[in-house]
Amino acid sequence: MSGTGATARVLDKGQIATGLARPEFRVAEGLTPYPEALAAMEARVAAIRAGEAGELVWLVEHPPTYTAGTSAPAEGLLDPRFPVFAAGRGGQWTYHGPGQRTAYVMLDLGARGRDVRRYVQSLEEWMIRALWRFNVKGERRNGRVGIWVADRARGTEDKIGAIGVRVTRWVTWHGIALNVDPDLGHFGGIVPCGISQHGVTSLHRLGIPATMEEADAALMAEWDGVFGR
Repeated sequence: MSGTGATARVLDKGQIATGLARPEFRVAEGLTPYPEALAAMEARVAAIRAGEAGELVWLVEHPPTYTAGTSAPAEGLLDPRFPVFAAGRGGQWTYHGPGQRTAYVMLDLGARGRDVRRYVQSLEEWMIRALWRFNVKGERRNGRVGIWVADRARGTEDKIGAIGVRVTRWVTWHGIALNVDPDLGHFGGIVPCGISQHGVTSLHRLGIPATMEEADAALMAEWDGVFGR
């Protein structure tokens, strides 16, 4: 898998508890081209289905990229200033780039209850709890996918985390994207997730100079409380 071999750091090889293995956590060094990530995820998902590999949470950064989900309308691409790829996941348009932590989550839902709605809610909760470690209140919104931060003094809400999933024979792929310190101007080339009336934000925009390593640590620390092992 690209980004998970010699150029990857293994954060946690997984542990066994109550019959369920904790996924392996790996972080890719540098920037992973999006087509390589798709190919690597597809291969890993096939290996999980075949019983040849364990579950994996793969943490990456991409070069500036726009990706289209299965519901993305053509008019949602406003300015194709960066490479554009069909993602094959649910949802609409998403930006990926440096300073954004993308977590590709490859789990066997066949062993975890076969409940896709609960899985998506768990991804939301995972980001909410990780953000709370930085004293940021991330929130869900009915009818709006992702995690939002409200500025009640200004009466505005901005998106800090995106979610897009695909499930193949009960094995998940794709996952979440958390804005640590991306160039927020790059989101201007798309209508993010089909929502034009709200903006995007990041930990740095909120005045929190978190590093990518600190974001990874927060996500990893909150995993067990949401997904169990």
